[in-house]
Amino acid sequence: MQAVDTIMTDKAFGASGDKIVIEEFLDGPEASFMCFVDGETFIPMVPSQDHKRAYDNDEGPNTGGMGCYSPVPVVTDEVSKVVQDSIVKPTLAALKKMGIYYTGVLYVGLALTSKGPKVVEFNSRFGDPETQVVLPLLQTDLVEIMLAVAQGRLDSIDVNWYDKKALCVVMASGGYPGSYEKGKVITGVGEAESNEDVIVFHAGTEIKDGKTVTSGGRVLGVTAVADSYENCIKKAYAGVDKIHFDGAHFRQDIGKRLLA
Repeated sequence: MQAVDTIMTDKAFGASGDKIVIEEFLDGPEASFMCFVDGETFIPMVPSQDHKRAYDNDEGPNTGGMGCYSPVPVVTDEVSKVVQDSIVKPTLAALKKMGIYYTGVLYVGLALTSKGPKVVEFNSRFGDPETQVVLPLLQTDLVEIMLAVAQGRLDSIDVNWYDKKALCVVMASGGYPGSYEKGKVITGVGEAESNEDVIVFHAGTEIKDGKTVTSGGRVLGVTAVADSYENCIKKAYAGVDKIHFDGAHFRQDIGKRLLA
């Protein structure tokens, strides 16, 4: 009721809040299921699981994502087959019926409900921060895949993945997802990346007077790749500990549910 009041009475979203849609409540954890699609053929990527809430233990306001890991133990081969057969294939078939030969990345946001996987959202792009843990696990050259997608010959190539785990911790500006200050000097990125298993992805940064400074809510994504989730967590947070900027905020429990 409070949300409806905020949207329709307080006009938090302006005229776009004049009409609302009441949807079925979906229980269970979420997962992201991305596929390469060339209009006819699709190839699933390894699944990933985002951490949407701003604070530890999935508390606080929703964000664009505070961390992620891949693969996802609860997305078993059986669940993956259900998603492909009951969601991805019918979606592409329906688009084709409409004369749309969709090519690119199809992102399916899932809720793994007690009644099986259901769609939360579709995106026609890579996910963020999902991509930061999915692509480091990709063994096949991404350019080769993109060319195959563009030329409609995805069925002629093999897409292979490393048998490893990846985990990303997002470092955000203090106050995010609410108001926050910009222009904070960032140090330690090079030190974090001195570990060859750690990649630091820039999201909300810019160069100012020769220095890297914050310029957005989600500033950096610190990703680690390892043979186990436990080592991923250790390496990612070791990287985070080397990076500093005023007011930096990050969750301390990314991947914790994997060790429970």
